[in-house]
Amino acid sequence: MKEKKQHKTHVPESKKKAVSEFEKLMKEKSTVLVASIKNIPGNQFQEISKKLRGKAIVKVPKKSLIYRAIDSSKNEEMKKLKTKIDDSFAILFSDLDSYELAGDLLRKKTPSKAKPGQVAPEDIEIQAGPTDLVPGPAISELGAVGLKVQVEGGKLSIKENKVIVKKGETISQKAADIMSKLDIKPFSIGFIPLCGYDIKGNIFYGEMNIDTEGTLNSLKYAHGKALPFAVGIGYTSEDTIKYLLMKAGAYAKKINRIMTGEPEEVAVSATEEVQEEKKEEPKVDAAAGLAGLFG
Repeated sequence: MKEKKQHKTHVPESKKKAVSEFEKLMKEKSTVLVASIKNIPGNQFQEISKKLRGKAIVKVPKKSLIYRAIDSSKNEEMKKLKTKIDDSFAILFSDLDSYELAGDLLRKKTPSKAKPGQVAPEDIEIQAGPTDLVPGPAISELGAVGLKVQVEGGKLSIKENKVIVKKGETISQKAADIMSKLDIKPFSIGFIPLCGYDIKGNIFYGEMNIDTEGTLNSLKYAHGKALPFAVGIGYTSEDTIKYLLMKAGAYAKKINRIMTGEPEEVAVSATEEVQEEKKEEPKVDAAAGLAGLFG
């Protein structure tokens, strides 16, 4: 019997070189991040890539090549990156922390005009006020999306605020045209972080949700609650000692009132005195919750 000939698949040197480069970057860098580049025009992609120079190396490889490089690492955590790789993606290699790099990408997003067929990310509201549009066809065009207008100084002015597309709705051609004429850009274009891998720590981050405003609000809220809590548990520090002494003084006055039979008004006056003292304290917001601690 004749032996069947085995056909060897020829792999171009360019592909071997690309895989080798990815493998090297995965060993040398601290972070590998997968980002969506869907709907990003070529010129804006190049602009963002330029801004990232010195912070990250941006690659847009074929899936098969990056898969091969990831698989060659034999690292199960790194292999999880493959679950987030879609059709339009970029791979970023950096020495920055995954979340630091992701935050930088979000800050580099730029406003973009709406196109018909896109889904509104939030309610799109047209604000009342003057426009640069002149009377004519624009009157009926604005009216077609529910906007009430009037002529002021030879230009059209929108009389009242109006949501022309609700969150989750598909943007129509009429709505897109009006937003374009009013120079309203409800979308933002940029790299959207999908997942990241910390090479040195061997940690996979499956969700890159970054809410800067929400985090700041949480920190402000926690800061406002920290001082009252510290005083409540009797924790002594440079920030709490004044309030602890005030609290001790308030309790001492209460005990004295009980022992001497002084009227209730004295205790109320003492509390007001403590509250008045707190108003002079520069850290008013943090100390606002202390009133209940003094009875």
